[in-house]
Amino acid sequence: MTIDTLLSRLDGVRKRTGDQWSARCPAHEDKSPSLSVRELPDGRVLLRCFADCDVRNVLAAIGMDLADLFPDTPAHRVVGSGPLARRRLLSAGQALQLLEFETLLVYVAANNLASGHALKPEDLARLNVAARRIGELADESRR
Repeated sequence: MTIDTLLSRLDGVRKRTGDQWSARCPAHEDKSPSLSVRELPDGRVLLRCFADCDVRNVLAAIGMDLADLFPDTPAHRVVGSGPLARRRLLSAGQALQLLEFETLLVYVAANNLASGHALKPEDLARLNVAARRIGELADESRR
């Protein structure tokens, strides 16, 4: 993911400094920019909503996830370690919280379908994100 991809999905983007922008937060009814976006020299992206929206909710609202805030290089060379070492992006506790959230989303969608309610295209898209995240968490747990 590049910073340009993230910024293109936000509304009301304004550049503050060389590596910092503000935008309207997509996770709540934001009339004036309350979301701060900053790109670090190593390519990581920091997000902060000053209305206290959770970063996962901000990202979900624009079809992204936590992994998208990190450079596209899954492996980083550790000096003196020889082969490439893979860096974990989430702690075990964070992974369980994410799994709980995504599982609840899938449960709600399944209940809606079982009750005869059709899912909207954006609901289906979000359900696909949930399935991908659950799969990624399962893959990570096998390593």
